[in-house]
Amino acid sequence: MPLVVGPATSFDDLATLLGPKRDPDASVCWCLSHRLPAATHRALTGRARGEYVRELTTRAVAPGVVAHDDGEPVGWAAVAPRSELPFARSRTIPHVDDLPVWSVWCFRVRAGHRGRGVARALLAGAVAYAREQGAPAVEGYPVDNRGARVDLTMAYVGTRALFEAGGFTFAAATTGVSGGFPRVVMRRALTG
Repeated sequence: MPLVVGPATSFDDLATLLGPKRDPDASVCWCLSHRLPAATHRALTGRARGEYVRELTTRAVAPGVVAHDDGEPVGWAAVAPRSELPFARSRTIPHVDDLPVWSVWCFRVRAGHRGRGVARALLAGAVAYAREQGAPAVEGYPVDNRGARVDLTMAYVGTRALFEAGGFTFAAATTGVSGGFPRVVMRRALTG
């Protein structure tokens, strides 16, 4: 059965993909570090982080997309309007222009499901979701690793090759670095 990617509206799916594995009071990321201003991100701890994500799943616009394999959640990609994110004020990730673009900035693929095209499916699903929501373009801020191996803990931003395979083109250099590799702005127009 092929992967099915759709809006992240199930908190249980996100808890499986992003939540703490053992201690429910652990302050794991929950993919909030680039969604929230730094002070808010630091102030949310333990279970409050999960409750914040639970609330995100009830909004009219989902916080991202989830890939399912035979009904099981196997991957996540965060996608949202850049204007709602710290990227809107970033000093390291430049704005290419004034378009109200959406950003896709975080990928998570569960162990045991990597190497099967889940990240590619998630990126395609994020683009489709942004298009459905009226986004004129989608941006990502992956590493430009030029084929070198990226540590899994830093691979969450994606790679330039992943975005190029998804129809994105290089839009700008950044001063950002992840896992020792420079980050770039990749963009895909959705209109015009």
